Amino acid sequence: MSYDATTLWGIVAAVGVITLALRLSFILLFGRVDDIPNRVERTLELVPAAVLAALVVPAVVALDTSLALQAEPAKVVAAVVAAAVAWRTENVLATIAVGMGALWLVGMVV
Repeated sequence: MSYDATTLWGIVAAVGVITLALRLSFILLFGRVDDIPNRVERTLELVPAAVLAALVVPAVVALDTSLALQAEPAKVVAAVVAAAVAWRTENVLATIAVGMGALWLVGMVV
């Protein structure tokens, strides 16, 4: 199935408007609320870790065509090191930097 350029740009524009509306809705909602409930704050604190995990796990562990899990040892080691840094520091930037460094070092050794 192929689409012409106008249809594709229309889809891109529609998705952009939907994304903007979702982001703006949170800004408007929390802009009118004087005090954000503690439960919502605790939940929102977990968003960076969830996003990072959603980006990293598929890169570390992948399904091959026979639906068997495959993992590269260097990526697994780097992921474990990064997880330890994330647990100790709770700093996303430090986690990414140390994970990348570990992947680079293990890749050079292996």
